[in-house]
Amino acid sequence: MALSVWFSLALICILGAMSPGPSLAVVAKNCLGGSWKNGVAAAWAHALGVGMYALASVLGLAIVLQHNPSLFRGIAYLGAAYLFWLGFKAVQSKGGFAAKLTAGKQTSLFESARDGAMISMLNPKLALFFLALFSQFVAASHASESRAIVVATPMLIDGLWYTIVSFLLTRQSVLEKIKARAVLVDRLTGIVLIGLAIRVAYTI
Repeated sequence: MALSVWFSLALICILGAMSPGPSLAVVAKNCLGGSWKNGVAAAWAHALGVGMYALASVLGLAIVLQHNPSLFRGIAYLGAAYLFWLGFKAVQSKGGFAAKLTAGKQTSLFESARDGAMISMLNPKLALFFLALFSQFVAASHASESRAIVVATPMLIDGLWYTIVSFLLTRQSVLEKIKARAVLVDRLTGIVLIGLAIRVAYTI
């Protein structure tokens, strides 16, 4: 793969990763409910889900998903339900990071990784994103090494971006300000997640 082509691919991946959405909300929630380790666990579990859909695009499975509306709707509804469940817990402040801070508890790394993986793997729109934007790169990448780069690039960029976000959110100066408003942040995060769930369900 030519370097100029890879730069184009990397730019698309960076813009996609930086776009605010449920993934950012989930990574932030896990950072604040634990530490930077929780954010990193959620980040790389999420990145594995991104890599899964990138691989599906390369193998042509995304085309099957696009032409199977029932499967697409089923996965999308599961994703919306999971977002709603996360949001409901946060709004109620039961199991959210505010309650855990008050009780001196932390979110486990397993819980963080589970949330990160679920939020990406239950998002079939990732497959359509790769199908629409990466088709030119996949078509131009006949060698197996080039196709491996097409898969690895979005996965690594996604994981690195949310790792940076995790470290920024857990800086002591930032964390103390957020902890002082833990319940408010919990509820605002919950409202955002519920709103995203409704939007996903409405647009299916």
